[in-house]
Amino acid sequence: MGERKTVRTAVLVGALAFATVTVTTSAVAAPAAAVTAVAGPAVVAKDPTPGPVTTPDPSALPTLAYETVEYGEQRRQDMDVWWKADGEQRPGIFLIHGGWWSAGDKRQMTTIARGYADLGYTVFNLNYRLSGQAAWPAQRTDVLAAIQLARKHAERWGFDMKNFVIVGFSAGGHLAASVGTYGDGMNGLKGVVGLSPIVSPLRAYTDGAVSTDPYKRRLRAAAIKLAGGCEPKGRCSRVWASMEVAWHASRHDAPMLTVHSEDEFVPPAQSQLLKQMLGQVGVPVTVVTAPGTAHSAPLYRLPGIAEQVHQWIADRLGGQL
Repeated sequence: MGERKTVRTAVLVGALAFATVTVTTSAVAAPAAAVTAVAGPAVVAKDPTPGPVTTPDPSALPTLAYETVEYGEQRRQDMDVWWKADGEQRPGIFLIHGGWWSAGDKRQMTTIARGYADLGYTVFNLNYRLSGQAAWPAQRTDVLAAIQLARKHAERWGFDMKNFVIVGFSAGGHLAASVGTYGDGMNGLKGVVGLSPIVSPLRAYTDGAVSTDPYKRRLRAAAIKLAGGCEPKGRCSRVWASMEVAWHASRHDAPMLTVHSEDEFVPPAQSQLLKQMLGQVGVPVTVVTAPGTAHSAPLYRLPGIAEQVHQWIADRLGGQL
């Protein structure tokens, strides 16, 4: 009875993942964005018109397994793991939620996590210590610790530790990119994706000081909080320097894809700076700009964006599913 319930869950996961967007590319369809957004209104898809129901053969479906594990001893050092329990080693995707570094939860990414797992990836959906709990670089340290635990239990979770990407939204995009430029490359990391990534907290700090945009002013305050409450001067300059993604570019860093809206409060100029710095050491960065002001998850939900992101991921991981 337990086995039958698990197989049924695997089928339902696909329906949940594609509830918002269902577009097929030359590779595979992309998971839809979660309906819970950090900034901007939630979008809920209408129920599709019922059609004929086809019952798959349970013996032909690999079981989609799931568990929540702790990668550290402190609060919020945990992650959800989704994997196909068929004994195969599969490419991995690490998901990092946004929320001004001070809010948000991995639950915001559940629909995306389920969707990618249903496509055959092993998915790690992370929580991390927020800025009110610990200052920088605790957040980057948490992501690195989660990856280390995934490597340790790669066999259990069917994870190909030599073939994975990191995907982050907004503040989570900053963490993803920060890990991507940490040291001189990471073994197995094939790419980093950022949706509205705040790759330059220093730029956010300066923009927010002169802008009347409430989101830019809030982002400035959030960056100060991430730095431990200090501004980028004196002894605190070192902390801010550590937070700047582009300043740590090195030739073995993974390629990156960043996506922004033209007029959102995290401007594409941040990623253009990253593209310039990584380009100087031979690392490709693709910056996609969409019209409008959508940020983070609402940006991911725009027509074609999720598909473009997943196509890039599939290309980076070699289509090895």
